[in-house]
Amino acid sequence: MTAPDIQQEIERTRERLGETVDELAAKADVKARARAKAAEVSGRVKDRTADVSGRVKRSQAVRRRWPLAVAAGVLVVGSAVLWRRRKR
Repeated sequence: MTAPDIQQEIERTRERLGETVDELAAKADVKARARAKAAEVSGRVKDRTADVSGRVKRSQAVRRRWPLAVAAGVLVVGSAVLWRRRKR
C-alpha cells in the first residue's frame, strides 16, 4: 500500500470509529432514551384516551336516544291501532 492509500484507510477507519462512538453514546444516554420512551408512551395514551372518549360519547348518545325511539314506536303503533279502529 502507498502512503495515500494508507491515509485514506485511516480516514475511513476514523469515520467508522466516530459513528460507532456516537451510537454507543446514544445507547448510554439513559435520560434521552427515557424521554423518548416517555414521549412515545404519552402519544399512545393520548390516542387511546381519544378513542375511549369517542366510544363513551357514542354510547351516551345511544342511551339518550333509545327512549325517543321507543316513544316514536309507540306513537306509530298507537296511530295504526286508532286508524284501524276508526276504519271499522
